[in-house]
Amino acid sequence: MKEELNRFIRIAEKLIEDESNHPVVKPADYDELLSYLDLELHDEAISDEAFEKALTDLVLRTPKTQSSAFFNQLFGGRRPKAYLGELLAVLLNTSMYTYKVGGPMIGVEKQILKNISRLVGFDKLTEGTIAPGGSMTNYMSMLMARDKFDPESRFIGLQKRLIAYTSEESHYSVKKNAAFAGFGRDNVRVIASDDKGKMRTDLLEQEIQKDLEEGYLPFYINATAGTTVLGSFDDLNAIAEIRDRYQLWLHIDAAYGGAVIFSSKYKHLISGANKADSFSINAHKMLGTPITCSIILTVHPECMYDSFSNDAEYLYQDDHDEINPGKISLQCGRRNDALKFWALWKSIGTKGIEQMVDHEFDLADYTRAYIRRNSDYQLYSFDDSINICFNYKEVDPEKICTLLNTKAKLMIGHGRFKENKFIRLIMVNSNNSKAEVDHFFKTFESIAEEI
Repeated sequence: MKEELNRFIRIAEKLIEDESNHPVVKPADYDELLSYLDLELHDEAISDEAFEKALTDLVLRTPKTQSSAFFNQLFGGRRPKAYLGELLAVLLNTSMYTYKVGGPMIGVEKQILKNISRLVGFDKLTEGTIAPGGSMTNYMSMLMARDKFDPESRFIGLQKRLIAYTSEESHYSVKKNAAFAGFGRDNVRVIASDDKGKMRTDLLEQEIQKDLEEGYLPFYINATAGTTVLGSFDDLNAIAEIRDRYQLWLHIDAAYGGAVIFSSKYKHLISGANKADSFSINAHKMLGTPITCSIILTVHPECMYDSFSNDAEYLYQDDHDEINPGKISLQCGRRNDALKFWALWKSIGTKGIEQMVDHEFDLADYTRAYIRRNSDYQLYSFDDSINICFNYKEVDPEKICTLLNTKAKLMIGHGRFKENKFIRLIMVNSNNSKAEVDHFFKTFESIAEEI
């Protein structure tokens, strides 16, 4: 094992050195990539030298999602203490279904859940878990809501016409999860957003009233705190009032923007989050923790047990349910995704995480200021978001994003909101500085002028 750890260090050092010199991997067609990477699996073993070369080549040809030039998705940045936690979790290879197997790692996860609950502002007893991705935590919230509304569905299957509500700017997993949950994609009402990407609560209430009049059964609202395209935050207080009037389950998908709970300056963006029935946040987005680390909490602990618990004598042989988290998980075997986030939090403290979040917003402000003072740009997004959406002159956004990637200069994506198509720049890497923003614009404009 020591030999392989040394091999890991050699390959990691080459990756970090290459990343500093070439922050974007030059893309290649899939067939071309296969032609110069040794991916074939053979009957016979290969030498250690050939193995290390094949592995190194593979690593160096993989997109560098943690580099200073990666602005393409809602994650990025490499926090060393979090990565140390991830490596140790892999080495330990515990599974988080029982205390007998997980040991103190169960306490690590519980500490994270306790502190997140406090930061959200829940004043009730909460229960929670860590799942592989925001789609999964959204799904878990929907299952709990379904089972609370219609307890018999857990045993005899869904027999009723349930209706869920979500914004047109919400995560794509909502409709997919409706199919998984058995009430169907067509029974998700997609509510229009306003000019800033927030769900229109007047239309939400109209849809609920209409469904009630037609004999349908509204049961679930998905609110979004940090939309994918604009980084918008729904009006959680207004949505909670509607939830109260009609007795629905309110889930807040804060996978992206939930990190503002750490910031005294930006926590107002998520005002009303403490009124939710369930709340999810991803540490692997704004908080520099390796993928995946998706947290879900609910103020209805009994619902987690009702929806996800099932006795298994061969598994749950010791201890009580409180420290056997397999009883409240969708999975059985579950990797330890808590240690990496705990390691980061433990090392820099809550104030350190607050500084990370505030820095990302500061970089976004700096970026918007550059765009606003330059008449060649058109800004489509707004303050209090780390998403910056813009166009440059008359250049097609899709064309320039493709060219930047092809030339291995920057990784950046494009998006659409209503009738507008634009470049979407994400300031999610707290390791970056204003110098990286300046480099971005210098590189971006030089490539745009070629077009």
